[in-house]
Amino acid sequence: MTEEKGLSVLRACQVARLSRAAYYKPGVCWAVRDAAVIEAINAALQESARWGFWKCYDRIRNLGYRFNHKRVHRVYCQMKLNLPRRAKRRLPNRERHPLAVVPEINAVWALDFMRDTLYGGRVFRTLNVIDEANRGALGIDIAVSIPAVRVIAFVEQLIDLHGRPRAIRCDNGPELISEAFSAWCKTKDIELRFIQPGKPDQNAYIERFNRTYREEVLNAYLFNSLAEVREITEEWIDQYNEIRPHDALGSLPPARYRERLLGAETPV
Repeated sequence: MTEEKGLSVLRACQVARLSRAAYYKPGVCWAVRDAAVIEAINAALQESARWGFWKCYDRIRNLGYRFNHKRVHRVYCQMKLNLPRRAKRRLPNRERHPLAVVPEINAVWALDFMRDTLYGGRVFRTLNVIDEANRGALGIDIAVSIPAVRVIAFVEQLIDLHGRPRAIRCDNGPELISEAFSAWCKTKDIELRFIQPGKPDQNAYIERFNRTYREEVLNAYLFNSLAEVREITEEWIDQYNEIRPHDALGSLPPARYRERLLGAETPV
């Protein structure tokens, strides 16, 4: 560069107020020089990828590192962590639970969400709950939004009606992996059996129920309001449990099969 401008290195350093020793000194990669700071930042962000700088810096100090906040901020910016970022929440590795039916009422319940729209275009959701033992529909909650608090309230209502399940099989939806729902299940001594992400076949019984519900209710009617959805759904649940033959149950409806299971559980 100095040769292109017709300047000697000495003159160029004088103009830039830079020593010739600094000019000839080889550059050092910042990632190598600040490797320890990078390690500390990554360790802090393992707790939450959405933390800002000061939350991250406080966590670094709590971990025992003693870096100056200016140095940490410089490296933080060089890592481009000061820019808006989206981080996908990592799900823990799920153990695959066998999809074997326990012939006992309230052994395992299955939960799943569905989505549909009213005639006017308004989106609503349903929370479907069945007992795997007899494939019986325990209940379907219908609302525009079903957060974790509403899931807990609805399942509590079902427990009051049908008794407490020993386990619940469900996917990794945000409402079901929330701390609120997990803590509630723990207090009720209910085991949560999460299926592996992207493997809906591991919750096949509720998936098959969902298809029947969609074909016979959601796709069969045009709904103007949630009240209409709830009314027709309640009538369909009664028919599904009491009248509709189920192939997997020897062509018996779930209610009749439930009576058979309860009779087998009763000691002679």
